[in-house]
Amino acid sequence: MAKTFLRALTLSRGPMLALGAVGVIWGTFAAMVPVIKAQAQASDAAFGTALLGSAAGGMVAMYIAPKLSEALGRFVLLFLAVLSVLVLQLPVFVTSTGRLLPVMAVMGIAVASLDINANLRVSQLEDRHGLHLMNLNHAMFSLCFGAAAVLVAALRHSGWSIAQILPLMGGGVLVLGALSFEGRDPVVPDTDEEATPAMLGLPWHPILLVAVMLFVSFMGENAIESWSALFLERELGGEAGQGGFGPSMLGFTMAGFRLLGHLGTQRLGEARVVFWSGVLGVVGALVLSQAQTQPIALFGIAVTAIGMAVIVPTATSLLGKRVSRRHRNVAISRAWMLGFVGFFVGPSTIGFVSDHFGLRVAFLCVAGMLALIIPAVLALTRVRN
Repeated sequence: MAKTFLRALTLSRGPMLALGAVGVIWGTFAAMVPVIKAQAQASDAAFGTALLGSAAGGMVAMYIAPKLSEALGRFVLLFLAVLSVLVLQLPVFVTSTGRLLPVMAVMGIAVASLDINANLRVSQLEDRHGLHLMNLNHAMFSLCFGAAAVLVAALRHSGWSIAQILPLMGGGVLVLGALSFEGRDPVVPDTDEEATPAMLGLPWHPILLVAVMLFVSFMGENAIESWSALFLERELGGEAGQGGFGPSMLGFTMAGFRLLGHLGTQRLGEARVVFWSGVLGVVGALVLSQAQTQPIALFGIAVTAIGMAVIVPTATSLLGKRVSRRHRNVAISRAWMLGFVGFFVGPSTIGFVSDHFGLRVAFLCVAGMLALIIPAVLALTRVRN
C-alpha cells in the first residue's frame, strides 16, 4: 500500500501541486472574506451576487480548458499559476461594491482554469497508469486550503493588512506553480469515438441523479468556504482572524477524509458511501446553523466536511458504473456541467437568504439542499446499465 501511495505521489506531482496552489488561493480568500466585504462596504446580498462572478468565470474556464491545455502543453499549469498569483492581488483594490463582481469574475476565470487543467492532467494520468489518483490530488487541495486559511487567520490576528497578506500568499502560490512544471508535454489522448455525433440515447436518468448530487455538494462546500468566516466573527463574536478557523476546519477535515475515501469506497461500495456522506452533511449543516459557540460551530463544519469530502469523486465513479461504456465519457461530462451550477447558487443564495433572515437560516437551507443527495442515490441504485 505504501509503495502504491508513493507511486501515486510521484506520478501526479505536477497536477497535485497545481491543485495545492488552487487551495492556497481559495483558502486565503475564504479567510479574508470579512475584510474584503467590509472594505467594499457590501451587504450580504451584494456580496453574494459578486460571488456569482467567480462561478461564471469558472464556467468560462471549463469551456476553454481543453483548447488552452492543447495550446500551452506542459507550460499550461505554470502559466496559469503565474496568472493566478496576479489576480489574487486584485481584492486589494476592491474599495466599492461595484468593483466586487468584475474582480471575482477575473479570479474565477484564472483560478478555475488552473483547477480544471490540473484535473484534466490527473484524468490523463489515471487512464495511462490505471491508478486512482483523484482523491489523493483533491486531498492536496483541501490540505493547502486549510493551511492557508489558518495562516491568514494568524496574520490577521497579528494586525497584518490585506495589502501585506495577499502578496505573501501569492509567493506561496508561485512556488507551488513553479514546482508543478513538468519536463515533457502530456500525452494527448486519441480522439474518443464514444463522443461522436449525436449521442441521442444518452441515459439522462442516471446523469440527472448524479448531477443533483454534484450540484448540492458543490453548493454546500462553496457556501461554507465563503460564509463560515463571517459567521464565526459576526454571529458568534469572534475576534479578527478567528473566522479563518471555519474554512481551515473545512479544508483539513476534507483533506483527511479524501485520503480515506479510496479505502472506504472499496470496503463499502460507492452508493453506500455517498448515502452516508449525504446524511453526515445534513447533520453537520444543522449543527452549524444552531451553534451558539465557536467550538460547536467548528464541530458542525467538520461534520459537514466529512459528509462532503468524497461525494464528488465517488458519485462520478458511481455514474460510470451505471451507464454503458460507450456513453460513459459524455455522461460524466454532462453531469459535471450541470452539477457545477452549484457554484453559482451556493454562495449567492446564502447571501440573499442571510440578508433577509440571517446566516443561521441560510445554513438551514444548506442542510435542506444536502438532504436531496439521499433520495438521489437511492434512486440511482435502482438504475441498471
